[in-house]
Amino acid sequence: MAHIRSRKHSKPVHLLALLAASVPVAGLAQQTPTLPTVTVKEAPEVPFKADKSANDKFTAPLVDTPKTIQIIKKDVLEEQGAVTLMEALRNTPGITMQMGENGNTSAGDTFQLRGFSLQQNTFVDGIRDLGSVTRDTFNLEQVEIVKGAAGAETGRGAASGFLNLISKQAHLGDESSASGTIGTASRKRATVDLNKQLGETSAFRLNAMVQDSGVDGRDYVENTGQGLALSYVTGLNTPTRIHLYSQHVRQKNVPDGGIPSIGFEGFYNASAAIRGAAKVNRENYYGSVNDREKIEADMFTAKVEHDLGQGTTVRNVTRVGQNHNERVLTGINAITAVTADPATWTISRSRQRVDRENTIVANQTSMNTEFSAGGMQHSLAAGVELMRETYKDISFATTGLTITPANLYNPDPYQALPIPFASGAQNLRSVSTLGLYVFDTAKLNDRWSLNGGVRVDRYKLRTRTFDTAGALTDLDDSRSLVSWSFGGVYKPAENGSVYASYANSSTPPGTDAQLSTAAGNINNPALDPQKTQTVELGTKWELLNKRLNVAAAVFRTVNDNQTSYDYISNTTQQFGKTQVQGIELSAVGQITNFWQITAGLAKTSTKQIDQRSATTTTDSVRWSPDLTFTLWNSYQLDKWTLGLGARYTSEQKRVITAGTNLSTQNVPNIPSSWVADAMVAYQFSDKVSVRLNVYNLFDKEYLSVLNNGGSRLALGAPRSAALTANFKF
Repeated sequence: MAHIRSRKHSKPVHLLALLAASVPVAGLAQQTPTLPTVTVKEAPEVPFKADKSANDKFTAPLVDTPKTIQIIKKDVLEEQGAVTLMEALRNTPGITMQMGENGNTSAGDTFQLRGFSLQQNTFVDGIRDLGSVTRDTFNLEQVEIVKGAAGAETGRGAASGFLNLISKQAHLGDESSASGTIGTASRKRATVDLNKQLGETSAFRLNAMVQDSGVDGRDYVENTGQGLALSYVTGLNTPTRIHLYSQHVRQKNVPDGGIPSIGFEGFYNASAAIRGAAKVNRENYYGSVNDREKIEADMFTAKVEHDLGQGTTVRNVTRVGQNHNERVLTGINAITAVTADPATWTISRSRQRVDRENTIVANQTSMNTEFSAGGMQHSLAAGVELMRETYKDISFATTGLTITPANLYNPDPYQALPIPFASGAQNLRSVSTLGLYVFDTAKLNDRWSLNGGVRVDRYKLRTRTFDTAGALTDLDDSRSLVSWSFGGVYKPAENGSVYASYANSSTPPGTDAQLSTAAGNINNPALDPQKTQTVELGTKWELLNKRLNVAAAVFRTVNDNQTSYDYISNTTQQFGKTQVQGIELSAVGQITNFWQITAGLAKTSTKQIDQRSATTTTDSVRWSPDLTFTLWNSYQLDKWTLGLGARYTSEQKRVITAGTNLSTQNVPNIPSSWVADAMVAYQFSDKVSVRLNVYNLFDKEYLSVLNNGGSRLALGAPRSAALTANFKF
């Protein structure tokens, strides 16, 4: 649980011993004493900094891995009071949030990285995590963000990288803590983390969370949930270890369809009266208090690992997971000026209902080993993965139902709205995968090393679509995919590296949606997979006695085989490309023993090449800012800890069609924004501390997300606060 830890790293007894050894004793001035060698073995604690990924596929320390990898440790999340994955990812540049179109508001974690969606590229402890869930941080040890094409690590997809969430696990020693939070918008949250050693080699851990909160700046929207995570391990400090752990999340929310964009910068409407009208109240809720979002997510994991000796470990991991999302949501659409009086104006509404179930059964067998061969020292990881994913999506309709419009400036959330009914249509999808992979870091000498990996996947995808009359469309697709990565690392000094890397990934039809028979549709199984390549040049350094990691990288990612219209043949072909290139800088760790920092900056340029339909050409990538920056730093002053952070996101384009007159487009972009947060904490004792977080310190109004049509949006939270008490026992 969150608490403020001492960051003093030199022990007084060491200082006294050295001081005493340097002072001559009276009467012994003529003697030359022989002093014992003093060796300080304790490494300094660096709360924000990680030296190695928890992913066994990365066979070298981060400083020697030729790829951009950022690790957000729980220390950062605790100081910031970040309780969702979306909030945690504010600590990395290059990620932006997304909003669904019209009534189809995306639920759960929806974001993209370096111009590509991460929707299907979230993993928990190295295994793909499915479902539209707003993921909570209560059971997270750290969040790992891997950037660049990563098919070798994940299999299909991962055009711009992936996320790997590392779960908290039981460990030896008794350690228990709890926290309670209250805040604005009726925020109430409590967590508990109990670790108990059961014997010399076994332990049990329980993490739990309960919350009941509103949303700052919004009326009627609620986030209510409970989470429970159990972990048992036996065989610690022995050659054979068995881990059994599970996670269970329940959410019951009132979802948010956003507010109309009328009155905001760039708003456009054919009616001059509407075009010049004022904004609506940001707190207006256009849905029904009976709208709902119910999430049930469960996963069970068993891991057995055995040390064979001489640096070799084998492990087997089995995971069974299921996620069910049932949601009724109100969307908003067109504005109607009933009379000249804006008080009479209305906005039309849509009703969406979702019933979606995802399941996954996975088994991974892997080995890590170290050996010498060919005059090189090798650190090798190899494995086989078997996985079965299923998706079930029930369709609903509103035919014959009357969905009354809402008053634009004074909506009534208690107005009766119909609930969509099952139409009889449903979509079923399954993916069976066999994957084989091997990674190796080959150290040629103290200066040079090679790092590479390859993965071969054989998968079968099947989709079955039943229409409202019960007619079945049954499609399948079987393919083999080969993904790889390769990099070279040069170490000009023991604490730094310079590297170059080249990696690819493949995104076949049906990766994110149902297979389609429509000609030219990206999910038509007759099409080839989209191919992505990333080239990266970078350098990484451990500075200030290895307390601070700094890194810089330049990269270019090209995604090929996208569908585009060929004017000569008047057909859709696969020659379109998306190109993203830029530079990324980062610094994580300690500047002094008391000053912690995590910061990142990404400057990117995105463009689409030969991307066109029969009538238009697309020249850039939607929701991809040119510049993003994030900073969080904290300073400990005796029992006080002070924290300050800032985030910047440059303009994000909505309209990406070449030659478009933006003055006639409705909110063509999301304006740039700065947001600052602050924290102050006080340590009453080793066991009790309190922390006050203030978000959006200067109460800036900014657009957080915008829908594809520009008609509705969500604002970032106004100034808000949360007070947390932390206890250890």
